[in-house]
Amino acid sequence: MPDINTRLSKAKTTVMLEHPFWGSLIMNMPFHLDENIPTACTNGQWIKFNPHFLADKTDENIKWILAHEIAHPMFDHCTRRGDRDPYKWNEAGDYVINQVLEDEKIGVRPSGVLFDPDLYKKGDGITDRIYNLLPDTPEDEQGFGGEGQPMDDVQDGGLSQAEIAEQEAIWKVKVAQAVQTAKMMGKLSTNMERLVGELLTPKVHWVDVLQRFIIKQRTDDRTFARPNRRFVQQGMYLPTISGETLGEIVWAVDCSGSIGDEEIAQFATEINKVWEDHRPTKTHIIYFDSEVCHYDCFEQEERPEVEPHGGGGTAFSPVFNYMQENNIDPVACIFLTDLCCDDFGIAPDCPVLWVTTHSEDAPFGEVVKMEGVN
Repeated sequence: MPDINTRLSKAKTTVMLEHPFWGSLIMNMPFHLDENIPTACTNGQWIKFNPHFLADKTDENIKWILAHEIAHPMFDHCTRRGDRDPYKWNEAGDYVINQVLEDEKIGVRPSGVLFDPDLYKKGDGITDRIYNLLPDTPEDEQGFGGEGQPMDDVQDGGLSQAEIAEQEAIWKVKVAQAVQTAKMMGKLSTNMERLVGELLTPKVHWVDVLQRFIIKQRTDDRTFARPNRRFVQQGMYLPTISGETLGEIVWAVDCSGSIGDEEIAQFATEINKVWEDHRPTKTHIIYFDSEVCHYDCFEQEERPEVEPHGGGGTAFSPVFNYMQENNIDPVACIFLTDLCCDDFGIAPDCPVLWVTTHSEDAPFGEVVKMEGVN
């Protein structure tokens, strides 16, 4: 029986001939064999395989596995994780990749890998959104290569922000070159051409920005009561995250009349989703136009209800003044507004996210345009 290196080389050549887009990417990636990893792993600069993991796989399985590994850096999974849970991010990435490979008909999908067409559709085929749909996996149930587990490990490489930007730029060039190779050979599928177009000119959905903004505000509750078992074997006793908490959140809803019912309904949906996913210690909702029109406060176990009040002009300073006068000290403040106002007031101590229906700027905070309301 041919050794693993010979089988890998044969699979790479076959993928290049049958699926030149994927083959072009695979041919330009260094591969290494490593018996110290469970299955496979990548950091976007190399791919490693445990030879025992590949030994019982068919040649068609190996073609599929090669494409799976190269897809992680192609989708920037190694650089976009940020503060999100590494294991769940890995799961979300696998659900996306495995559906794409199924559609592309590359090799044969090994049994037991993560595959859920309904979840893929529900998350619009976007890793960030599928991540938000997944439950947390207890640490003692995490693993790689088993039934219903991620096939491989995606590593972020400990890169700086500058290095992340450089690696993502390099991969955009690689993807663009792979597209040209596939087109020259007349073998770029319509679905892949659309997908690659989105990769090269990505559109960030405001809900994804909101979720990342919220996750940044969470604080870890770390304890040594149950050391992180991943590091115990290496003689290092590191704390386990026993839980994360999200402090008080302020949602400020512009009721000046320029925000439509559809936008408010979508905003209300996300307020409830944040409550369901993160359970902030308190949820404050401030309705305002040129002044504060109404205020509601919901405790941690109370589901927020959104009931707009007001209908005059617009001013933001009354919201910040109200927070200060009533000793509301949130970890973040999130506005739904058209930003058509000059009265921003003084920036508060907490981070501010402006979810706007127009393409406007703000003198402080982060701005994201609400698009695709449906």
